[in-house]
Amino acid sequence: MGQSASVPLRLASFSSRQQRTSAGASTVKPAIPADASLSLATPEEVEPWDHTAGLPDEVLALIFQSLGSGDRKGCSLVCRRWLTVEGQNRHRLSLDARAALLEFAPALFARFDAISKLALKCDRRADSIGDGSLELIGRSCPNLTRLKLRACRELTETGMAALAKHCSNLRKLSCGSCTFGARGIEAVLRGCPLLEELSIKRLRGLTDAASEIDGVAPYVAASSLRSICLKELYNGQCFSPIIAGSPNLRTLKLFRCAGDWDRLLEEVSERVLGLVEIHLEKLQVSDRGLFALSFCSELEILHLVKTPECTDAGLISVAEKCRLLRKLHIDGWKTNRIGDWGLMAVARRCPNLQELVLIGVNPTPVSLDVIASSCRNLERLALCGSDTFGDKEISCIAAKCVALKKLCIKGCPVTDHGMESLAEGCPNLVKVKVRKCKSVTPQCADWLRATRGSLAVNLDNIYQTEPQDGSMSESGMMDNGVEELQVLDDPVANIGVPSSNRIRHWKRIGFIWVRSFFSSTFRRRSHGTSNFPSS
Repeated sequence: MGQSASVPLRLASFSSRQQRTSAGASTVKPAIPADASLSLATPEEVEPWDHTAGLPDEVLALIFQSLGSGDRKGCSLVCRRWLTVEGQNRHRLSLDARAALLEFAPALFARFDAISKLALKCDRRADSIGDGSLELIGRSCPNLTRLKLRACRELTETGMAALAKHCSNLRKLSCGSCTFGARGIEAVLRGCPLLEELSIKRLRGLTDAASEIDGVAPYVAASSLRSICLKELYNGQCFSPIIAGSPNLRTLKLFRCAGDWDRLLEEVSERVLGLVEIHLEKLQVSDRGLFALSFCSELEILHLVKTPECTDAGLISVAEKCRLLRKLHIDGWKTNRIGDWGLMAVARRCPNLQELVLIGVNPTPVSLDVIASSCRNLERLALCGSDTFGDKEISCIAAKCVALKKLCIKGCPVTDHGMESLAEGCPNLVKVKVRKCKSVTPQCADWLRATRGSLAVNLDNIYQTEPQDGSMSESGMMDNGVEELQVLDDPVANIGVPSSNRIRHWKRIGFIWVRSFFSSTFRRRSHGTSNFPSS
């Protein structure tokens, strides 16, 4: 990777020779004497040569894009050309958004002048960047299309307005744990008419924001917004004008937001008829809200997670009018307010159902038989924490769900006898995942794998200690319900942030010291007791 100082000069001479050739000038090749010997030169006599000198900058940029973050940083230190090409073709950047960033921002963004995706994250205990820094970033990144702000508590609506003024092409905005309130969001909506995705999490300053943002949506970002996500807001209803005033909205996600949301859903159903995906989690939503959502006839994906006021009546109204439903996730929270009647209505009215997830719901063979008979396209089925899903129910699924490809069972009273029915049923089944089912043994899983060689059976070992508050996902990583943030390339080391590896190193040293201390203590005690005569 290392190059001598003569590499840039050789690149310059190479480019000059190319220019003379294109202009029609003749190039003179050095004459080789006839009696020149072809002896091999020693490594000290070989002049270093850049083998990438003949590659165009575009090809070199493609090579850099296929490397990891660390390798790209190393390549940028080879020579001036590589430094320039790597900086001009980096589109993603993640920075520590502490106040000290203002000192390095001019030189940083002078090198990375093609950034389109930027993440600014600050530690919650540190002072974040202010409005001046955000304005400088906006001027330096005119091509910015995606912006993520995390814990930038010093930003106000003034900085957000300055950013929107210089980054009018912004299409995705995600902000969390900030304090600029609804006025900051309003400033972005006014200055970024192309905004398509808006995600707001734990935004402060929404106490009296309803009157501040009222009337904005009818003429701001109404035609461009496609997705809105609100998480953990105490007064999220202040964004109702934006949601109801976006006629082209396709996705609406509401997670753990306080207050009554039935009225908002009624306004949405009247003015936004093209909704395709709706997520409702831990909300105060009743059948009144589901009745309103039933008028969204293009609805394809519906998640009802821990909404205890929703019953079979509301789900039936959705099934009656939303015939295009493809994915349905229900977490009944073991309230038994959604059961056979609602599931049978979905099965009879939504023949295109492909994915069904039931958590804390107790279906019986009556509804499962209708689901298996009517939903001929059902490919993915998951039942978790169901007290009624046993051997009889899984036998019904095995006999009638012909298109089923993936089956997940967790915390259900299923035994080996019921699992054996999968050996001959569900001809398209490719994967079975069983969790926390104490009556299913490893011997049954081994037998099922041997009987159907193409079937992947994933069975947890109940005798092993399970990780707390988490479970293994299909990719082999921990899945504990925490939102995963996209980590972007960071060309600058974090300023003053201790390394997690260093912390783990000291924890490991402390654990070794404690272990050695106790072992030596026990040895001394054992030697001390051995000196006493035995009785």
